[in-house]
Amino acid sequence: MLAILKKEINSFFASPIGYLVIAIFLVLNGLFLWLFKGEFNILDYGFADLSPFFLLAPWILIFLIPAVTMRSFSDEKKQGTLELLLTKPISHINIILGKYFGAFILILIALLPTLLYVYTVYQLGNPIGNIDTGSTLGSYFGLLFLIAAYTAIGVFASSLSDNQIVSFITAVFICFLFYIGFEGIADFASSNFIEQLGMSLHYKSMSRGVLDTRDILYFLSVTIFFLMLTKINITKEKQ
Repeated sequence: MLAILKKEINSFFASPIGYLVIAIFLVLNGLFLWLFKGEFNILDYGFADLSPFFLLAPWILIFLIPAVTMRSFSDEKKQGTLELLLTKPISHINIILGKYFGAFILILIALLPTLLYVYTVYQLGNPIGNIDTGSTLGSYFGLLFLIAAYTAIGVFASSLSDNQIVSFITAVFICFLFYIGFEGIADFASSNFIEQLGMSLHYKSMSRGVLDTRDILYFLSVTIFFLMLTKINITKEKQ
């Protein structure tokens, strides 16, 4: 698994993909949070609070993470190297986890510079340091679990087709469905159960600074579910 993980990380940074993903994530967040006028602008928000960032980030990641993961297995299929990879003395789940954590770590690297936002808002507070630390920490934890689930969905979508564009569109659709789709269906059907299936409810709950085990188990379940679906697809390729 470590060999595949290292290979994935190296491939990201051996091409413009890794640098482009990090740059796009930071530039888009920076523009919306500090320059563009609107509801996400922290300076216009009037409070020393990072809520606009945590509202915006999931939407950017809905497109960014599928762009990172779309080549995970679809590229292997297109080049005909997946069959060769599956014959290696390594379990299928280790292959999947190697590719999964490669993409996950890249997104974490893109997320790290956003800690500068925390310091900036900390300094902008009146008095200095007047920031809701619990809510900020909870929001970062929520974002980490959201990234984990998005990445699992992206890897799964990549295992469905040898076409990267198809994998990208499929991943975006599933991420969108799980993040906000179930909430919309729940509003229409007036069903709390359907709303519980969506990521938005659990992410917002963690963003309040309350780390409920139900929210953590939800994200872990979604992540494991899509990784297992990926394993089923990969196993079919070998048959």
